[in-house]
Amino acid sequence: MQQTTQQDAPGAGARLLTFILRLALPIAILAIAFMVMLAGFNFLRAGDAPKWLVVLVAIAWGVGGVAALYWIFNWIVERMGDPWVGRLQPFVFVGPAAAMLIWFLALPVLRTFWISLFNRDGPPEGWLNWSDLGGSFAALGERFVGLNNYIAVFTDRLMLEAFRNNIMWIVFGATLTVVFGLLIAVLADRSGFERIGKSAIFLPMAISFVGAGVIWNFIYEVRPVDAPQIGLLNALVVAAGGQPQPFPAWTAIAPWNNLFLILIVIWLQTGYAMVLFSAALKGIPGDLLEAGRVDGANEVQIFFRIMVPYIMGTIITVSTTVLIFTLKIFDVVWVMTGGQFGTDVIATQFYRQSFTARNSGYGSAIAIVLLIAIIPVMIYNLKQFREQEAF
Repeated sequence: MQQTTQQDAPGAGARLLTFILRLALPIAILAIAFMVMLAGFNFLRAGDAPKWLVVLVAIAWGVGGVAALYWIFNWIVERMGDPWVGRLQPFVFVGPAAAMLIWFLALPVLRTFWISLFNRDGPPEGWLNWSDLGGSFAALGERFVGLNNYIAVFTDRLMLEAFRNNIMWIVFGATLTVVFGLLIAVLADRSGFERIGKSAIFLPMAISFVGAGVIWNFIYEVRPVDAPQIGLLNALVVAAGGQPQPFPAWTAIAPWNNLFLILIVIWLQTGYAMVLFSAALKGIPGDLLEAGRVDGANEVQIFFRIMVPYIMGTIITVSTTVLIFTLKIFDVVWVMTGGQFGTDVIATQFYRQSFTARNSGYGSAIAIVLLIAIIPVMIYNLKQFREQEAF
């Protein structure tokens, strides 16, 4: 028995040494890869080299580095044996994307919520001083306001006005975009000028929101009553025998000015909704429509009882996408009115408080409220994707 134990000891030591070497090699390769990636990052951040060299290194470092990391991680997992490959290999491919989402999305959200608990100056920088914990917590307590910023969000007059305007954007902007997109898709599919019509309606999607704001500023342009009217809307009013809208502008007539701004986004987004609805409508079997007509259904009944239920997944998807967009609307309002004349929305209030008034705590609270308002719509959208194929 003693002789067997003495023979097993060298074997156990050899197996332990082999295990350590097998573990050390992947770790060393991984460490080298990270050092190379860090060296490339430092080189790009320095920016001292010629631009052509920086571009080449950026391409090689970005594409090649990511590919190398995937290959190394996959090679390490495959060396662990079959039981571990099935468990860990999915994380090799999903892990980097999840890490980027955590770093660039989840952590900033948590940091924004942390800042929202403080006054306009935010939390003290480097407040956690281990050598002076008492002073650190005292400095923290001077700026900490708890949920007061959130109370202000729901009691401030300007924020309540912004909430009202966002509701108008949802009720009129999102609803009319979906309705017009669906109607145009149905009518265009039966037209002999389908391609030309769809191209013309989709064309505004190629224009940025800032560019659209500039274009519609000319449409809503006003001049003194005795001067020539260069604004399209005032020119139409004058041509119809009416009186032109005097200064400052059509966009200054509250609350109708919000509808004038909503019209811009309907003009921009209807083409997007139309394209998706048109693709979904073309997927409806022709036999199903023909069977409805044979049974005596008219075109209105076919639309509401066959087409709409068949593409309901697409309708829900487009509606929630446009709804999220209207909740976050900023560009058009800022370019057209700057949030003046009662046109403020949540996003413009966030921008004004964070970057104009330099009230970081209040601005962060507005951002968190906007995020919370969007989350239920996103969850519902994802749930619909799981339950049925939308496209």
